[in-house]
Amino acid sequence: MIRILVVDDHALVRRGLIELLQRLPPSGEVQFGEAGSASEAITLALAERWDVVLLDLGLPDRHGLEVLKELHKAKPQLPVLILTMFPEDQLALRMLELGAAGYLTKESAPEELVRAIERVVAGHKYLSAGMAQAVASGLGGQPPAPHEQLSDRELEVLRLLAAGRPITAISRQLGLSPKTVTTYRARLLHKLRMRSNAELTFYATQHGLVSPSALRASS
Repeated sequence: MIRILVVDDHALVRRGLIELLQRLPPSGEVQFGEAGSASEAITLALAERWDVVLLDLGLPDRHGLEVLKELHKAKPQLPVLILTMFPEDQLALRMLELGAAGYLTKESAPEELVRAIERVVAGHKYLSAGMAQAVASGLGGQPPAPHEQLSDRELEVLRLLAAGRPITAISRQLGLSPKTVTTYRARLLHKLRMRSNAELTFYATQHGLVSPSALRASS
């Protein structure tokens, strides 16, 4: 039996994926679990045995990047397959570097999703044809996006600022002093060549670094 944990903040999407995979299942019997938030995903993933986690990046409480990092640290052998709306050229390489077993967009064909699940359950990485070419060619020689040069902590502060969180709230969440968060903000503006939080928000949304649900929660 293959056990699949489906993580997405939209119940209809979760049910749709489950119904799809029930019609086109991987080899053998399949059992599913569902999580609608990062906290639910981490709790379920650590408490039970799963063969693969299908993880959306746009979660309401924490970004999927953080979930991936935590799961990879706690259960490095658990395959996490990213299934998201964000194009491959924006986040895929970073996700693979952080331990993802594969990366698919939600526009992928159902048969490709099934192939990806079967491959990662067998212990392999899954790369789409486009991703394999990008990895082989170093993204075609194109320079990395500016945020690819940020540290994990800088990226975390960027996401929270872009979601509209105030400095004091960010400092509490990350366990940093407000002065340190302000220093991170100044560093981000300098590295990304921007002048305001509005520009950071626009950049983050364009590159899939902050989810629409996170923006709604801060408004």
